Amino acid sequence: MNRSKNKQQVYPLGSESKEPRSDEESSFKTYAEELKRKKRIKLAIYIAGFAVFQTIVILVFALLVMRVKTQEIRLGNNVKFHNVTIGGNSTSPSFDINFTTQLRVKNTNFGPYKYDSTIATFMYKDVSVGQVTIPKGKAGLRLTKKVGITVNVNSKDLPSSANLAGDLDSGLLMLNSHAKLSGKVELMFIMKKKKKILKMSKHFGLVYANF
Repeated sequence: MNRSKNKQQVYPLGSESKEPRSDEESSFKTYAEELKRKKRIKLAIYIAGFAVFQTIVILVFALLVMRVKTQEIRLGNNVKFHNVTIGGNSTSPSFDINFTTQLRVKNTNFGPYKYDSTIATFMYKDVSVGQVTIPKGKAGLRLTKKVGITVNVNSKDLPSSANLAGDLDSGLLMLNSHAKLSGKVELMFIMKKKKKILKMSKHFGLVYANF
């Protein structure tokens, strides 16, 4: 008995036709791309603003903090006289004065200032009448170092001068002092290997009255 086999013929499926995207899908894609573009622009603006801010901070830090400033050295207002000798006559006047005062080294830097020993010279009419040694020391960060000194000034090296006699008679003697400091600044305690050498000269006016 022959059995006939039923064969089913399989037909290949044809490729489905792609339907065009709807206007809603196209609008959504456009909106998403626009949103990404705005985010990128905003991010770029933030980065640029941060870079400008950082630059300003660095400039301010470099100009105000890391810049080495000249030190100020002054004599204090408190002068205490010890031995005061006024002698001679109108043609050959003389004086010999011992006094103590305070030297002030003002450090305006953001780091300690170490200075070397130096000599302060006292003058009358541009002629040296005395000297004193200023020992080496250290002025702290934005602080003033106070150093007590004892000074002797005398007229032994002065030429004959009628002006000196007049000053001594009036009880008023004007002296001028000069000092020069050399030192190093350690900025922010981190630049210890890059210390700056400072040289400073300053004139001071001293007035002595009622000898």
